[in-house]
Amino acid sequence: MAAISFFGDLLQTISDRGRDLVDLVGLGRGDIAVRAGAADLARLCDDLISRRGEASGVALARAILDRYASLSPAERHEFLRAIALDFGADDRAVDAAITAYLADPSRARLGTLHEAAEPRSQELIRRLNLARGGTLSLVRMREDLFDLRRDLRKGAKDGHADKALLDAADSLDSDFEHLFASWFNRGFLVLRHIDWTTPAHILEKIIRYEAVHAIADWDDLRARIEPPDRRCFAFFHPALADEPLIFVEVALTEGIAPAIAPILSRERKPLPPRAATTAIFYSISNCQKGLAGVTFGNFLIKQVVEDLAREIPSLKTFVTLSPVPGFSAWLTRERRADSPQGLLPEDVEALRGLDIPGWHEDKALAETVRKAMIPAAAAYFLRAKNERGRPLDPVARFHLGNGARLERINFLGDVSDKGLAQSHGLMVNYLYDLGAIEKNHETYANLGTVAASSSVSRELRAKLPPPRAVALADA
Repeated sequence: MAAISFFGDLLQTISDRGRDLVDLVGLGRGDIAVRAGAADLARLCDDLISRRGEASGVALARAILDRYASLSPAERHEFLRAIALDFGADDRAVDAAITAYLADPSRARLGTLHEAAEPRSQELIRRLNLARGGTLSLVRMREDLFDLRRDLRKGAKDGHADKALLDAADSLDSDFEHLFASWFNRGFLVLRHIDWTTPAHILEKIIRYEAVHAIADWDDLRARIEPPDRRCFAFFHPALADEPLIFVEVALTEGIAPAIAPILSRERKPLPPRAATTAIFYSISNCQKGLAGVTFGNFLIKQVVEDLAREIPSLKTFVTLSPVPGFSAWLTRERRADSPQGLLPEDVEALRGLDIPGWHEDKALAETVRKAMIPAAAAYFLRAKNERGRPLDPVARFHLGNGARLERINFLGDVSDKGLAQSHGLMVNYLYDLGAIEKNHETYANLGTVAASSSVSRELRAKLPPPRAVALADA
């Protein structure tokens, strides 16, 4: 951490000296501060990427990011529109580079073409990142871009499309994702064990960012990270030293848990770690919305598995207890379909019980629903695909893509309001078999094959309608 502080102080020194240089060229601090409009800020960005001076560039980058942070949401969207539309590649330079390459298809000409084709927005993002705290500011800027793109897509659906702007905004987002993927690659990530001695400001962020099973208060957090049979690990990046990127919560148990309530119970008796045979990954939360599309989770799980196996040799089973966020919506569509996928007519009838309030508390009714729901869930995981030939469920795509196996479907694994709403209480276990991870990953990546246990595969109904793809927007 001392090296990070030294580097930050160095950047601050450069920035402070650069402010004086900015003054010398007629863009003083006061001048930047009073330029309130998004269009003026975009012109300063144009000035930033045309500068050669490093020190003045760092100072100007920080001034631009500070000013951007003070804009209203509407002004930020106006600024991002201007960057998306005006900071693309130089069409004439691209045409000239293409002509030159066709006349002489050398590597040097190809390099010139590649340079000409790069949008100016990528260089702008790089220059802004030179400022102290620039990386986090850019992550937050991409969050604003997500909101803008959402509004533009909504306008397109309502018949008020600005296709050129939407395409430009999508391209700008690709620039962010492209650069973030290199800045946040595994080599820069630091794995840290989160426990009750972790600084309070980081623990507060763990509470805030928990996205799977909400943490009610500090006592709830303590119950998840202090007992000897509980673990929490997070990835950090040097440029975002106090901001977790992603974290996973782990329960050490004597077997595979089918439900979340016993794991989260504060009244349970802690298990000595040496008696544990199973590590259950029961919550994985991405913390930075602006880093969507940048892969962290697969590295995190594999690193934690390695560390836990080394720390506790008695651990033999590594498994998740995962939510099924898309199941309820899919099942509702299938129940209404003329030829439901994964459901026989008697299943559709049995699932009418889901429409009865409190159905899960009636043992007889719940059993009737279970007999129809488990085969439907097997079809959801093994047969229902999106347009890319992948499972509809995003959590399934994540774990299967990492090389896990769909091990078990758990009826009423989560009877919280959220669990009942998103999956009718369904939860699943994905098994990370260290000897089969690579094989499972390869068959899934190359063929789309879902690795599943025989117990899950046996639940599929016979004589089902053929599977059909679901639009990505619905998936």
